[in-house]
Amino acid sequence: MRLLQRNHDSRFTLTEFTDHDKVTLANLEKDTEMTKAGYIKLQFCADQASKDNLRYFWVDTCCINKTSSAELTKAINSMSKWYRKATQCYAYLSDVSTGGISSRKPVRQDWYSAFQQSSNKYSLLQELHSITKISIRALQGSPLGQFGVNRQMSWMGQRKTKRKEDIAYSLLGIFDIHMPLIYGEGRKKALARLQEKIKVSSGEERD
Repeated sequence: MRLLQRNHDSRFTLTEFTDHDKVTLANLEKDTEMTKAGYIKLQFCADQASKDNLRYFWVDTCCINKTSSAELTKAINSMSKWYRKATQCYAYLSDVSTGGISSRKPVRQDWYSAFQQSSNKYSLLQELHSITKISIRALQGSPLGQFGVNRQMSWMGQRKTKRKEDIAYSLLGIFDIHMPLIYGEGRKKALARLQEKIKVSSGEERD
């Protein structure tokens, strides 16, 4: 996998690790257009990692070579494991703002309304449950297998993805399923393949 590291000149170094955490490739990020909207997300993550004294950080938009179907498949099938093993996970909410408040802690009315409408959600436990309908026990870390297949499938009800197939692929980590990615097959076929994999893995579907 690839990780990003911010340098002293505010640029980013892209470093690739093998499965044994040995550095095999390092090349400089060549994109100099630091005014791009996507760069703000990188800067946010870099700042948070620095505050947490973390040397490396990972962002899916630029740490995966999406022109390689093999690498993309491996990354999406491994992403849940990477998140579970991460020291910290950050969420950049581009559609939520605290109004530039930096000298004091934002009060609830500064951000809560925008947060409720955000397509990227991260909050206090009750708010997250209210918006996503995911069980509070699941959010607290209870084994996902306790909730049954149908209930887990229902958690994608409000999920929106740019690619139709990603509705199914986003559930791979929840069910601990690995399967090939076939972009172009459509949502229905992707979900059908996922459900077939789940049946094979679990033996039967539980409510």
